[in-house]
Amino acid sequence: MSRELLNTLFVMTPGAYARLDGDTVRVELEGEKLIQVPLIHIGQLVFFGATSLTPQLLMRCAEEGKDVIFLDYAGNFKARVVGPESGNVLLRAAQYKAHCDSQMALNIARPIVAGKIKNCRNNLLRALRDSGISAQAKTALEEAAGVLGELLGRTAEVVEINALRGIEGQAAAIYFEVFDHLIKQENRAFRFHNRSRRPPRDRVNALISFVYTLLLAECESALASVGLDTQFGFLHVLRPGRPALALDLLEEFRPSVGDRFVLALINRGQIEERHFEERAGGSVLLNEDGRKVVLGAYQKRKQEEVHHSLLKTKVPLGLVPQLQARLLSRYIRGDTDYYIPYTVK
Repeated sequence: MSRELLNTLFVMTPGAYARLDGDTVRVELEGEKLIQVPLIHIGQLVFFGATSLTPQLLMRCAEEGKDVIFLDYAGNFKARVVGPESGNVLLRAAQYKAHCDSQMALNIARPIVAGKIKNCRNNLLRALRDSGISAQAKTALEEAAGVLGELLGRTAEVVEINALRGIEGQAAAIYFEVFDHLIKQENRAFRFHNRSRRPPRDRVNALISFVYTLLLAECESALASVGLDTQFGFLHVLRPGRPALALDLLEEFRPSVGDRFVLALINRGQIEERHFEERAGGSVLLNEDGRKVVLGAYQKRKQEEVHHSLLKTKVPLGLVPQLQARLLSRYIRGDTDYYIPYTVK
């Protein structure tokens, strides 16, 4: 089985720890086995909150190029442990050179923003095809889709990256203004008013933030696997410890993968009010049962095949970040004339 299609092992139960048992990963709680998986079937390990692993397992993962990621109880990223630096140093040199070339940086950031806006717009157009949509929702979605179409056209005209960032911000604001109309669940517990991040202030925001964190980890791993520096981006401003390039790649996946997955969980009733907890200060988080539901569905979703417009074939969704990372590296090396983002209808 190829490295790209391997699953992620999530360790969530407080007090659980993972250890090597031969060529398998054994997760235990108070001496009792929770799960045991062949190491060859795992591409990434993610630990939540008060969970841990043995040094032997950590070193084995580093040797075999398997990322180990640590998140807090709420699913916020805390750390990522990787093995020795891999990849072509000439590719990273080209990446740094592209970052310093304003035109090259714009040529990379532009399709990323255009891809994100197109995916946001397609989410709205998809909702408009629902025969049961109300007249009010139809009007709001049509107006928002029109504005997003205009902003999409403007991405081709900008000559400065800060202007492009401004367009991306406008598009995100317009999109989330009508996001509530995409939620078919009648339970008022899943109403959405505006995007709130740190901390999320309602159940929908908690779910969105959690899923985005999972996707960001996928993007980081994909970029690192092709030899790119995950912290040296083009659209996002560089900051110490910030995975700017992974955040760049994430943009096209937020609406096309993340938001669609979130909406499916809510609209199909897979996630319920009981899967969340409210904390002091007004923050809302997924509880342990909620995370289990989301992660189980997420693993299944990654195995589903989707159409890749550039390759003109179907591929497992979990492979798409890897494919996009490779396409990006080819453009940075000068092997292609442009970078084509991942878009869905």
